[in-house]
Amino acid sequence: MQGELQRLVDALAVYAGRPALIEDRRQRVVVYSEHTGLMDDVRKASILRRQTTPEVMAWFRDVGIMDARTAVRTQASRELDLLPRVCVPIRHQDLLLGFVWFIDPDGTMADADITATGLMSELSLALYRENLLGELASQRESEAARTLLSDSEASRDQSVRTLREAGLIAGDGPATALVAQLVPLHGELPDEVARLALEQALVTTRRWIGTREALHLVRDDHGVLLLCGERGAGRPSPEVVAKLLDDNLRQATSGLGSVERVVVGVGQPRPRLTEAIASYVEALQSARVGVRLPALGPVVSWAGLGIYRVLSRMEGRHLDIADVHPGLERLLQEQPNPVLLQTLERYLDLAGNAHATAEQLRLHRTTLYYRLQRIEELADTDLKNGNERLCLHLALKLGRLTGAYRPQE
Repeated sequence: MQGELQRLVDALAVYAGRPALIEDRRQRVVVYSEHTGLMDDVRKASILRRQTTPEVMAWFRDVGIMDARTAVRTQASRELDLLPRVCVPIRHQDLLLGFVWFIDPDGTMADADITATGLMSELSLALYRENLLGELASQRESEAARTLLSDSEASRDQSVRTLREAGLIAGDGPATALVAQLVPLHGELPDEVARLALEQALVTTRRWIGTREALHLVRDDHGVLLLCGERGAGRPSPEVVAKLLDDNLRQATSGLGSVERVVVGVGQPRPRLTEAIASYVEALQSARVGVRLPALGPVVSWAGLGIYRVLSRMEGRHLDIADVHPGLERLLQEQPNPVLLQTLERYLDLAGNAHATAEQLRLHRTTLYYRLQRIEELADTDLKNGNERLCLHLALKLGRLTGAYRPQE
């Protein structure tokens, strides 16, 4: 089937007298002809990466290519380093299948060259068959990946058997889940272009580690990358993959105004792929904590969450600062002094080590002791009492997680 599409794109290029490139309806490169002559950076990147950047996708969609029934001429864009183009939508019985793209820098491409009716009819049928086969395979894999995250153990076992029989995974060895979370600028669900960027980053990362070494899935507000198989020589660790995924997410979303930042959560490894759901829950919780606490960084692992592991498990249950330490709640409400609160948190983070706290905060020891005494008075507490210190520390971390306490980092 790919050979048939290659024959058709080569014929289109000869007919039009210029290079041609075919994308599917999600603007992923399918095939392209030999390229000679003038090319812009967008075309070069599309050929090298076999995909268009979300920023360029959004630009073309604003022009109206998704609704077009006839050829669309697009203008140049200096910001995107984009030359003028002719975009011919490929449709089969009005179903959009993809696009044929020609670079037309001087606007000399004639309408007869654009339509090439016989070739376009052949192309629509060939791409329809290609899409049908590809969609079926993609749906089988997506459904199997989705089932791996279901509650039914029997369904998960069947899903692993299906994936192994189809040769889609290398093995049922250790599995680790990574969750890619987009943080929308206005707190809404990611839009279509942002979701495409999310999938693009997942696919790019998966190709880098090997398509049979991982599975990917896009959910409502996040993406999932399931790493599976034994760790052999040269195979990257989950931490390395998470860093690469973060880099790919940043690159894919860099030009999107709807995405504020990205967070990658990393779960703990599990012995078998059927147990990956536990790692997924951990990765999802890690990512959500990272969204609320930007100071944790762009990659947040379950193993490194510390007390936030416990607090994140209590999501949806009624627990506030006053439940943990009423005195700290009063201090937050009646005396919202960020200096005192930050001093207290640093002191508790350092296990009550006054010398280390004074050094890190660059304070004279007398000043530190004054602040700690003032905290004891305002919060009605005793910092020499281990139980009091534990409750205060836990209440501060809960305040960070809920947003009641927002220190200046």
